[in-house]
Amino acid sequence: MKKDTISWAMYDFANSAFATTVMAGFFPIFFKEYYSYGSDVTTSTAQLGFANSIASLLIVLFAPLLGAIADSLSNKKKFLFFFTYLGILMTASLSFVQKGDWEIAIFLYMMGSIGFSGANSFYDSLMVFLSDEKRRDFVSGLGFGLGYLGGGILFSLNIFMYQKPEFFGIADSAEAIKISFISVALWWTVFSIPIFLFVNEPKKEEKGSILKGYRNLISTFKKIKHLKMIFTFLVAYWFYIDGVDTIIRMAVDYGMSIGFNSSDLILALLLIQFIGFPATIVFAKFGEKWNSKVAILLAIGVYFIITLWASFMSSISEFYAIAILIGLVQGGIQALSRSYYSKMIPSENSAEFFGFYNMMGKFATVLGPILISLTALITKDSRVSMASILILFLIGAVLLLRVDEKIAKEEVKALGI
Repeated sequence: MKKDTISWAMYDFANSAFATTVMAGFFPIFFKEYYSYGSDVTTSTAQLGFANSIASLLIVLFAPLLGAIADSLSNKKKFLFFFTYLGILMTASLSFVQKGDWEIAIFLYMMGSIGFSGANSFYDSLMVFLSDEKRRDFVSGLGFGLGYLGGGILFSLNIFMYQKPEFFGIADSAEAIKISFISVALWWTVFSIPIFLFVNEPKKEEKGSILKGYRNLISTFKKIKHLKMIFTFLVAYWFYIDGVDTIIRMAVDYGMSIGFNSSDLILALLLIQFIGFPATIVFAKFGEKWNSKVAILLAIGVYFIITLWASFMSSISEFYAIAILIGLVQGGIQALSRSYYSKMIPSENSAEFFGFYNMMGKFATVLGPILISLTALITKDSRVSMASILILFLIGAVLLLRVDEKIAKEEVKALGI
């Protein structure tokens, strides 16, 4: 395997520490028990949900424009660098927030999420230069697979610190979580170095500009309504990835809301990480050998079952069983969605098109957490709020059935993009 491919995939190994330790694991727990100390359960759930939504909305507004500018200037790596180190700085800063200062914690978390999500747009766009279409499912799967491995390794250490702080000479579990945020920043920094050193971005002969990037965005936005297959896929992706991302971000908060112990929930997340590593690569090989679209539909079906089951579960053993199911399909649906989309778009405008891709993904995470938050506030029932996202998987699956990759390529060629 080429050095640039491994270096690209290692970025997933690096930044997944934020997704696991911060986004899915410790921040929801610490926010409920420390940052928003004194607030009731439903209020803290709403605060976290709205914070996720606002961060996602900002990415929605700027990702396509930044992608178009990056394509025009041929400097995707510079944008990747900026957002990466924004996320790293904000993550490290979380360790200095004091008890009860939920407003500061929310701001830093939002900015860290913007850094994480913004960087992913440019990271994704570099994939089209590393492999041909036949290998892209595997390359995408390798990235997500290494992400689960990297996130799982650091999360394991962080959990050990959280549960046995005295072993490390740490005062208590709260201090352990603060140190964990710093460890994520260091991990993200060190393992992102290879992508900046060894992944090359082809330079355009024609010199671009910020103004040209803006004009390209307007032009593509006008054309995309004629790219019916790509448009349909983006809308389908918008719905089904909404459900996936909402479960990722709100699972621990939901488990705590229905009475589960935070330590059990964290161990379940760790289980997802280590199941996700091999499962994602296997799923990607299945998509490469057979059919990416069928594999994505299969994963959506499993998520429908997961969400329905979660709405009625009553024991921690059920939570663990659901965690196993999530581990089997979560990386697969993410990896194959990315590679399936990459096969339909022109490589010369990859950052711009992945800007639209991430725009739809992050706009979806505006809807999902708000849906859960509002349902929780209105019904005062966390189970009903979880069940509300079933509709997102259903709509996503129906729309995805209408997508045809070959027709998508013909439409792109016809418009001369």
